[in-house]
Amino acid sequence: MFLFESIPWYSWAMFGVVLVALIVLNEVTRRWKWAGLTFFVALPILLTVFVWPTTAGEGSSTGTWFHWVKVYSALLGCLGFMLIRYVPRLAKNRWMLMFPALILAINIAEAVIRDFEVAGLQGMHDGVFMVGGPWNYMNAIAGILNLLTICGWAGIIVSRDKSRDMIWPDMMWFWIIAYDLWNFAYVYNCVGDHSFYAGAALLISCTIPAFFLKKGAWLQHRAHTLALWMMFTMAVPTFVSTSPFAVDSSHNPTALFVVSALSLAANIAVAVYQVFIIVKRRRNPLRDELYTHLPQYREVRDANLPGESALPKTAGRRVSV
Repeated sequence: MFLFESIPWYSWAMFGVVLVALIVLNEVTRRWKWAGLTFFVALPILLTVFVWPTTAGEGSSTGTWFHWVKVYSALLGCLGFMLIRYVPRLAKNRWMLMFPALILAINIAEAVIRDFEVAGLQGMHDGVFMVGGPWNYMNAIAGILNLLTICGWAGIIVSRDKSRDMIWPDMMWFWIIAYDLWNFAYVYNCVGDHSFYAGAALLISCTIPAFFLKKGAWLQHRAHTLALWMMFTMAVPTFVSTSPFAVDSSHNPTALFVVSALSLAANIAVAVYQVFIIVKRRRNPLRDELYTHLPQYREVRDANLPGESALPKTAGRRVSV
């Protein structure tokens, strides 16, 4: 196959199990506060003390600095979002509303650094087979563009339904797709033999809820599914490496190049469109929501601010920071 070695039926079946499990657990942890505290506070403490020092130690495929930083940064995001969701005064604090954009930017930056690191590597490193090359630089540039096009954080709101989701109306579908392409390319470039699950299944597990279950809450879905996956894979690293369900990358330079080229093209397109909107509509991307004129923006605000106009008087205007 082009991207992967042969994929037996039972690996496809496990792909479906992983996908459904992440979607279901995300739904559970976002709908009930006690579930969020159990999975994102109590469970990580137990794993940190009793499990990860053994399973994610030196020599393990998940024993690198990146995996340890990633799991705790994902958990930090989950907890920070819960504070915004469940502490009303924080949801109205403009400085606290910078946190989601900041933690997202940090997570992207971590992966960009790793792409640059892997560019010069060949063969086995940290328990993973690497094929470094120009595709790493291409995708690192795509990640930088993805980071720079984060916008509209000042318009984050908390939904008025029982789940009290963190809603980011200005985070449009085209940015999410560009992120997905970039992140898949990152995983494919840097931990290719994990990318069938940690790339494809994990990204789909947060994109489906963002498009069909709770629109506007993509970053919350992403933090939850990422934290859940990282906790699992650090506890059972052999699942993606030596288990019967593991699927190896093809390590095909052409596939690596194509995946990164798609990532770079998508993120260039989003960046060009964003600059066009900034210039045409005279918006400041550090203070303003950029996409208030789009129907998708209005749909999300209508769904989460019942009884109010889809475009309140303050929406889309400059917010003093």
